Amino acid sequence: MRRLRLGMIVLLAAALAAAGCTGGDDTPSPTPGPAAGSESPPTGADRLNLRDVCPSTIVVQTDWFPETEYAALYHLLGPNPKVDKEHNIVNAPLVAEGKDTGVRLEVRSGGPATGFKLVSEQMYADKNIMLGQVNTDEAIRFAAQQPTLAVVAPMEISPFMIMWDPKTYPQFNIIADIGQTDAKVRYFKGDTYMEYLVGSGIIRRSQLDPNYDGSSTEFIAKGGKITQAGFATSEPYLYQHDPKWGRPLRFALVNDTGYPFYPQALSIRTGDKQKLAPCLRKLVPIVQRAQIDFVNNPTQTNERIIELVTKYDSELWGYDEGIAGYALEQMKAQFINDGSDRTLGNFEVGRIQRLIDIVTPILAGQRAAIKPNLKPQDLYTNEFIDPGIGIGVSAS
Repeated sequence: MRRLRLGMIVLLAAALAAAGCTGGDDTPSPTPGPAAGSESPPTGADRLNLRDVCPSTIVVQTDWFPETEYAALYHLLGPNPKVDKEHNIVNAPLVAEGKDTGVRLEVRSGGPATGFKLVSEQMYADKNIMLGQVNTDEAIRFAAQQPTLAVVAPMEISPFMIMWDPKTYPQFNIIADIGQTDAKVRYFKGDTYMEYLVGSGIIRRSQLDPNYDGSSTEFIAKGGKITQAGFATSEPYLYQHDPKWGRPLRFALVNDTGYPFYPQALSIRTGDKQKLAPCLRKLVPIVQRAQIDFVNNPTQTNERIIELVTKYDSELWGYDEGIAGYALEQMKAQFINDGSDRTLGNFEVGRIQRLIDIVTPILAGQRAAIKPNLKPQDLYTNEFIDPGIGIGVSAS
């Protein structure tokens, strides 16, 4: 069992057929929205001094074990880290651009380490957590009772995908092609995007098999006659290098169907914004730069990630140079970019509004608590982003 993700415990199994979220003419605006770099970003040597403005230890909750997708965080870990193998936690000086910032960084793993709690839930259970990885649809789901505010998105595009065997289905190019056949779609029960695919007519409900648990057993046993959800940064590589399968797969991204959520955006509890603002003004640009630094110099950070996974020694997760290199290749090609502008990590108001329009009917169908009059600005801020930091521009 290699991929047991928290999406499987978000139970949003409501039909969207009557919800009317079918894409059409509601193409999201690329506009980043208000408060995009509303204050001048910190400059000079002091921009790396976090001692007087941040907690002595910045605690970040991830949603899974260490992996290359989360490298911006692990890239900031300094020397001589303290590793808690029992709880899958690493703590070290926060080092940016080779300089000690005066505070420590603690990166906590999710999944089994937190009893498979969603990150937003864990953030409210443990107030020592300053930042957590929260997907946009999760933020919408909990906006009424456990609101979070995204402050930076290290990845622009989500690697959520559906894959297939091109020998069995040579006619497939996009996810909509799957919906024109009777091929089963195996996925993590509760993945919200699947309800969108059904409600918009891309996939038929009769095709769904919500029993994917991260194992390759069923796909291989069926000889590739089913399709399967997963992550473009891992499963295609793992299957191709699995001696029981051993050949390439093809895939299409969920993002390309019109479900453009931000994956694992670093978020705070909404009520903490004023208190954390002085810290975030310096920290967010550091995270932006760390992602770019990692892309340009990945070796040491990937080695650290592999070492941590080895020390945590879980039956659910393994990692090596091969999968780390493949994930980086995919991230550089498709998932880490500046979006519609020249800034890495900021948010587009139109994308978030589209997710609100999609997810709200799902929640209504579940009779879940919905925040009244939810607006994109309730879910994100670009206030702390340095607009001058991007993959296509200098990060200095």
